[in-house]
Amino acid sequence: MIHPLADVQTSKIGNNTKIWQFCVVLEKAKIGEKCNICMNVLIENDVIIGNNVTIKSGVQLWDGLRIEDDVFIGPNVTFTNDLVPRSKKYPDFFQNTIIKCGSSLGANSVIIAGHTIGEYSFVGAGSVVTKDIPPFTVWYGNPARQKGFITKSGILLDNYLCDNTGKKYNLED
Repeated sequence: MIHPLADVQTSKIGNNTKIWQFCVVLEKAKIGEKCNICMNVLIENDVIIGNNVTIKSGVQLWDGLRIEDDVFIGPNVTFTNDLVPRSKKYPDFFQNTIIKCGSSLGANSVIIAGHTIGEYSFVGAGSVVTKDIPPFTVWYGNPARQKGFITKSGILLDNYLCDNTGKKYNLED
């Protein structure tokens, strides 16, 4: 489903993906199946989006971004792709940023170019990511720092792998 008020120039869109009003998707972008692209999202040419991805409103996906399956991107998450931007001066290539399977990025977080967000990790709202994020970890703050762990099923854990009741978990749970 593509909303009639969206400007979608690519034909590389998987089945059952929804693209809502006021989105712009450029010609070479690739979007997987069962994605939900909310209103006011811009997707540039050199962007690859996996399956079952949710991208909330107000997000711009710049060239060089790779998003794997089952990722959640909250409203107004900001990505960069050029570490030293100058008007009308473009780098030879844009930094690749990789968002790994199952990870979640909270509202208004900022992801500096060239980093990898690990599998099933969680970046809290308003955080500024300036380094790679390991799998199954929880990060927040400015700059973002590791504050704990998270299971594959989304249970928040402290640094000893315990939930708020003291029960110890395996990160694969």
